[in-house]
Amino acid sequence: MSDRPELPPEAQRALAEAEERRKKAAKNAPLPTEYGGRDGPEPVRYGDYEKNGLAVDF
Repeated sequence: MSDRPELPPEAQRALAEAEERRKKAAKNAPLPTEYGGRDGPEPVRYGDYEKNGLAVDF
């Protein structure tokens, strides 16, 4: 259970709206250009990164 008191409905609504805006902004943000990286899908999605025969496990 939380140590802070219950928030009023207005504050709960404001927090929910802020969370939606953060999710929208993150969804629409383009990935930065990576120089010298791999082509193809984002390698960190699969748990490891390989380049020139060297594998790095995250």
